[in-house]
Amino acid sequence: MMADDRTDLIGLSRDELVRELATIGERPFRAKQLWHWIYHRGETDFERMTTLTKPLRTRLAGIFRVGRPEVASEQTSADRSRKWLVRFADGNEAETVFIPEEDRGALCMSSQVGCTLTCTFCHTGTQRLVRNLDAGEIVGQMMLARDSYGEWPSPAGERLLSNIVMMGMGEPLLNFDNVAKALRIIMDGEGIAISKRRITLSTSGVVPVIARCGDELGVNLAVSLHAPTDALRDVLVPINRKYPIAELLAACRAYPGANNARRITFEYVMLKGVNDSLADARELVRLVRGLPAKFNLIPFNPWPGAIYQCSTPGAMKRFAALLNDAGYSAPIRVPRGRDIMAACGQLKSASEHRRGSRAKDHQPLQRSQRATTSVEPSITS
Repeated sequence: MMADDRTDLIGLSRDELVRELATIGERPFRAKQLWHWIYHRGETDFERMTTLTKPLRTRLAGIFRVGRPEVASEQTSADRSRKWLVRFADGNEAETVFIPEEDRGALCMSSQVGCTLTCTFCHTGTQRLVRNLDAGEIVGQMMLARDSYGEWPSPAGERLLSNIVMMGMGEPLLNFDNVAKALRIIMDGEGIAISKRRITLSTSGVVPVIARCGDELGVNLAVSLHAPTDALRDVLVPINRKYPIAELLAACRAYPGANNARRITFEYVMLKGVNDSLADARELVRLVRGLPAKFNLIPFNPWPGAIYQCSTPGAMKRFAALLNDAGYSAPIRVPRGRDIMAACGQLKSASEHRRGSRAKDHQPLQRSQRATTSVEPSITS
């Protein structure tokens, strides 16, 4: 394919769009018109932007484009979950997943190509970090999903693509500026118009950026906790060695906007014989006491080379019951999209070259190893 050197308008903020148009002598109201066509109506062809004059449409088409990432592949699960392998202009790829319910659904978007955090239970963690996604590449995932489901113009009421979760490939808070820019575009009331209350950002615990997320975006916060002690979390979520549980929970307690109506979600993948005992559940209760919190218990989703097994149904039910009895909502998530490797912890670019798996060098972690196992993290901040 020939390179397209026109400036892509997707991912520009309102102010940036005004400045781009000013370079060709157009006034700010043209940016407002374009914003409506691009983000409310989903239009990609300037010729169909009929509130603009014909000469302007022709001129814009020669200088700018309204792009989409390429869909390298698309899969639909037996449970109707859908996964796109999204290819960007430089050939790098990431995955985006839509999880539908009866009359709504959540779009799980990626923030990076690969990941640097090496969480041992996560398939994405076996793929090296290639680069951050820019704001246009993040917004583009939302745009192509809406294209796929025909949700243009932006629905005024109920919509199928109702929620966004920044829980795909990568750590959003290690790419915060681009993620924040993209989410502001998505939340803009004159465009895609998804409320901050319908957006959840998931972090493995990049403590210094958590407050910025609350102050600047005000979206819901989810924390990938997965362990009740530092000794175990150091292994499962190696960033814990840099920002241990006490620091992480202090940041959660201070998170702007967190209250009983908007509780922080603690994600907890259930690993057989590793983190699923009643003693673990009791320690979790102690840790979050006084926090506006809820738990999301995630059955471990297998992937090639994984060293863990999912907790038994009985163990998960007992674990959830103890948390419930302590006053915390703790539903056990129903796995979605397992048959197309789209479930939580399974995402990894299909084009990633096979490399020696880190997992094959380790044996499954058992309780007796918790205090002595040492894993050197690979973390950027």
